[in-house]
Amino acid sequence: MNSEDPIGIVEIGDKNIKSLIFKIKNNNVEILSTSADPSEGIRNDVIINLSKASKAIRTSISNAERKSKVTLKKINVVFEQSDFLCTKFSKHKKIDGSKIHRDDIEFLLIEAKKELIHNDKNQSIIHIFNHNYIVDGKTFIEEPMGIYADTLSHEMTFISAPKNNLKNIYQSFIDCDLEVERLISRTFALGAKLLDEKELKLGSALINLEHENVSLGLFKNFALVHSAMIPIGANHITKDISKVCSLNLEESEIIKNSIDFSFENNSNIFDKNNYLKNNYFINSNYRKISKDLILNVVRSRIDEIFDKLKKQLIIPGFNLGFGISFLLAGEGSNFINLDKYCKFFFKSDVKLINNNIIEDEYLSKNFVASLGALKIIKDGWETEALPKNSVKNTEKIGFFNKIFGNR
Repeated sequence: MNSEDPIGIVEIGDKNIKSLIFKIKNNNVEILSTSADPSEGIRNDVIINLSKASKAIRTSISNAERKSKVTLKKINVVFEQSDFLCTKFSKHKKIDGSKIHRDDIEFLLIEAKKELIHNDKNQSIIHIFNHNYIVDGKTFIEEPMGIYADTLSHEMTFISAPKNNLKNIYQSFIDCDLEVERLISRTFALGAKLLDEKELKLGSALINLEHENVSLGLFKNFALVHSAMIPIGANHITKDISKVCSLNLEESEIIKNSIDFSFENNSNIFDKNNYLKNNYFINSNYRKISKDLILNVVRSRIDEIFDKLKKQLIIPGFNLGFGISFLLAGEGSNFINLDKYCKFFFKSDVKLINNNIIEDEYLSKNFVASLGALKIIKDGWETEALPKNSVKNTEKIGFFNKIFGNR
């Protein structure tokens, strides 16, 4: 691919299919067009109706192509599924006082890949990240080439997904006459865009609370060392309020967006008798709905989400009290004082990542993950192993990328 050829990114989701087309000229990015269109046939980023999903994808890409006056043949796909598996390996090799060569590291990579495939033949690898090298008990972040050693250990993280899920994604794009060039985890893409160099190096926990799900990415030494996606999101809070209080979804959504998630002060939505104020009954007849009922419903759901995330944080090297940044992004970052409750729940300082970090307001609200994928495609990622034919910028990728080859 020539650097000035148009490159396409599609982010599939439950609510929208988002398409972005850009080109690179003299190492500068020019965004040619974007399109965000209603999604169909997709649930939690899994294709559940191939015909509807293909049609929705075709519509979004066609709209972006028409705006940019280009035709794409290949596409990069951003997505995240609760079926993703995050598998960590630590492989060891005796060096016996010799120098460490590329064959030694390649051997450990291949052995880890063989073990993953052998243990679950129904999974397909999406990403591989190098976390650390341990040479005679000492940690090296970069490849310890040419170092004399007795032992070498290599710590790696594999992100994989069910093969059939991926086959359905590939087929949906084949039906649109497009070849999938590469798949990119949304969590990885968000981290690439939202985290700064210090947060990526020293360690960060990135929570992205969206409409139908919440994802967690743990980053350290510029690698995604753990990720998880839970199919419970902000919309579940809305549906809980609607069901328990017998209100419609529109009313319940307004109430959710008005609640102070620190649960300390909600006088704005409740009257002096601690009942929901009359103005929140838009289509429903007024009746007494107590403050305790609504807040207990909301808090129960938030606690459920945070409890599930807390279990995913039990990872060696990730102590939120010692230098690890804790960041909250997505739809949930807009909820009133959710960061305060997050701080109380996890006993850690929390940083809100809102979308004003990106200059273009429209892009900031709709295409953050796509912009992260753009960065990965353009610059590469030094700790990620890529198929050889997907490497765009060999100057910015590490030895780890170059030796691994096709997955």
